[in-house]
Amino acid sequence: QVQVVESGGGLVQPGGSLRLSCAASGRFSLYTMGWFRQAPGKEREFVAAVRWSGGSAVYADSVKGRFTISRDNAKNTLYLQMNSLKPEDTAVYYCAADRSPPVITSVPEYRYWGQGTQVTVSS
Repeated sequence: QVQVVESGGGLVQPGGSLRLSCAASGRFSLYTMGWFRQAPGKEREFVAAVRWSGGSAVYADSVKGRFTISRDNAKNTLYLQMNSLKPEDTAVYYCAADRSPPVITSVPEYRYWGQGTQVTVSS
C-alpha cells in the first residue's frame, strides 16, 4: 500500500509555470504513478503518467509539450512541471498510484489517491 500527498498548487498568470510535487510512502519505486485533474463541473481526467518500470511517460494531448512528469525514486517523490499554463488548466490536480494498472490513463485503474492541490490560472 502507498499513501500520496500533493503540494505546489497555487495561483499563476497565463503563460506562467508551476511545479507540483507528490510525496509518497511505501515502496514507491514499485508503483506506476499518474497525475489527473478535475475542473468544476467536469469529470476527473488523465494528465500524465509514468510506469514503475521506467520507459516513456504518457501525456494527454492537451498538455503534451507543456507539462513534464518525472519521478525521483530515491526521494519517493513524483513531480509535474507545468509550463505555458492556460486558463483551461485550472483544476484540482491529483496524484495517483497503483502497482500495475493495465491502462495507465484510466481513472478507475488507480487505487491510491491524494487529496488534491488547486491550480488556478488567471490574470
